[in-house]
Amino acid sequence: MLKRIIYIFLLLISLTTYGQRTSSSPYSFFGIGQQYNSQTVEQASMGGIGAAYSNFYHLNFINPASLADLKFATYTIGLNSSSLTVKDFSGKQSTTSIGISYANIGFPISKNAGLAFGLRPNTAVGYSLINIINDTNGDPQEVTRFYGSGGTSKIYASFGIKLFNAVNLGFEADYVFGKTENNILNQKANVRLATKNNESVTVRGGGLKIGAIYKKVFNNKLQLSLGSSVKLENNLTTKGNEYLYSLAIGSNAQETPKDTLYNSSVNGKLINPLKTVLGVGLGKADKWYAGIDYEFQKALDFQRTLISSNQTFIFGESNRISIGGHYIPRVNSITSYWERITYRVGLRFENTGLLVKASNSAEFNKIKDFGISFGLGLPLKDLSNLNLGVEYGKKGSTINNLIQENYFNFRLSLSLNDRWFQKRKIN
Repeated sequence: MLKRIIYIFLLLISLTTYGQRTSSSPYSFFGIGQQYNSQTVEQASMGGIGAAYSNFYHLNFINPASLADLKFATYTIGLNSSSLTVKDFSGKQSTTSIGISYANIGFPISKNAGLAFGLRPNTAVGYSLINIINDTNGDPQEVTRFYGSGGTSKIYASFGIKLFNAVNLGFEADYVFGKTENNILNQKANVRLATKNNESVTVRGGGLKIGAIYKKVFNNKLQLSLGSSVKLENNLTTKGNEYLYSLAIGSNAQETPKDTLYNSSVNGKLINPLKTVLGVGLGKADKWYAGIDYEFQKALDFQRTLISSNQTFIFGESNRISIGGHYIPRVNSITSYWERITYRVGLRFENTGLLVKASNSAEFNKIKDFGISFGLGLPLKDLSNLNLGVEYGKKGSTINNLIQENYFNFRLSLSLNDRWFQKRKIN
């Protein structure tokens, strides 16, 4: 059994490393990239709820206490395709990114405890924008390209146990690692050499999460659940280098470095304050569930880093409200497949905590995010399921010459369920 677990885990890590999704968002320029929400496709289809939610067959990335209710070994892998349209006061650009979003294994180790581990993205950097300045005749006078890549990933292990009939407790430890790179390439008309500014930052660090879920079942089988998940304050070390140099660009876009204009390295840290998620849910097992989550966190703090020297943005307090749920017409129907499907829906309102300075003023503008989501859970053989989800959302705005993103996410996950650690009966 141990060899089986190790083999599957290494396979999932290799798949995630090979196909890790890159972001296409210009907002991934800020900090160490665009933050991924810790959620499965099932949770994302319900607006991202999960603080008070648990299920026999599905993993929950928000609250590790949910693992105490897991009854089957679950291998799950998620895919995401994002179509993004970016626009400002002068025009718009569209792009698409696709890749593996997580790979995880969870399994019960007793009737009252469960364990899970896996790998999932933490942040992503991936953008490419071109700004062209024309002269009075409409001819290009200056061209600047902004582009970046990289991001951070998170490897984790979580454990949940049922302390009493109504109370679950859980813990999760993780380790974040990765590298981000941002570039600004500028070429002016009638100037032989271009200039390029390159910033490269390596990120490392660990964290700890604690979660709890309380459940109360009434006589009519209606179940009330209350949950909380707390990610303790943690530090990520950052080692960065900023390099400004002149270069020649050949006819095939080949870059030939010339003179170094500036070269500096800075070692610092990113302080992630305490993050809290509170949730409440109501439903009936294998029938329906409705819940609401509220997440909040104080401002990220970058100390002695290249990131903190940037004067175009700051971080403030962030918060998110998620509302969603699911409905199963008849979970054990033998006459209609459609009655056994899980139907999901959700809404999300988020203040990302990012504040960006407008180019035409000294004011910092809050970047907000809104999304509406729908999903289907398609039952497969042996309690396994295929989960589909779509989300439409809007991030930022074009006010004060800022950037607005309209995005459409299509998500897919395969959740394979099996029975482990059960003795075979001999007749």
